[in-house]
Amino acid sequence: MLHLGEHRDLGALGDRLRNALQANATLMAETIDTACRRFPSSGQSERTARIEQLIRSEAWTDAALALIDLELPQWPVRRLAYDEGEWYCALSRQRELPDWLDQSIEARHADLSLAILSAFVEAQRVSAPSSRPSVPVVTRTATRLYEPVCSDNFA
Repeated sequence: MLHLGEHRDLGALGDRLRNALQANATLMAETIDTACRRFPSSGQSERTARIEQLIRSEAWTDAALALIDLELPQWPVRRLAYDEGEWYCALSRQRELPDWLDQSIEARHADLSLAILSAFVEAQRVSAPSSRPSVPVVTRTATRLYEPVCSDNFA
């Protein structure tokens, strides 16, 4: 049922999670296929079996928290709060810092498990290695406003 697929667009997955009404096995499987790199690894068989059991049991919140623990151990849950009909989930790399100093990932949703999954996907997107080169690329074509200027002092 659950296997590693090729990594697709995490932004599109985040949009689907935000637009979903409630968590289900299809959304969990899509999240695992799209955002998880460690899930099917042989060294984590106990943990992945536990996540699969939680999904079969429809324990969506516990499964989402177990995914964070497996995939992003450096991003623990900083805050879970319920306010005016929405759940707020914040993941942080440095929980001991005050809120105003911390750069946390925050997500919200009416469903607790989808708020946690949305924060998980956003943290995966932020943590994903970028394909940018280490040295910025400079274009070598001159714009139409380009005018050479002589700056030598002939005096």
